[in-house]
Amino acid sequence: MPTIIARFKIQAGKEAEAEEAMKAQAAAVEGDEPGALSYIFLRNRKDPLEISVFEIYADAEAFETHRTTPHMATFGSKFGSLFDPATVKIERLERVAGFHRPA
Repeated sequence: MPTIIARFKIQAGKEAEAEEAMKAQAAAVEGDEPGALSYIFLRNRKDPLEISVFEIYADAEAFETHRTTPHMATFGSKFGSLFDPATVKIERLERVAGFHRPA
């Protein structure tokens, strides 16, 4: 299961617009990508401009599908206006142990 943690910062003064873009992106992934098992935006409590996105995909195909969706292209276009592209860090992780329990 591909697992990703993406980190980036919101442009100062753009917090409300950025939050709306994140909510729209999460809703699109949830509605259109059954292979996306988890897709969660998280705000850093010490630095509220820093965002982490925790993503788990059923398989490599689901991750590739995610990367090529129209909503991903739309979200990516927000880097520069709402999000700082210089701060983007993406980590691809391999699960060692643990579980994901549905709510």
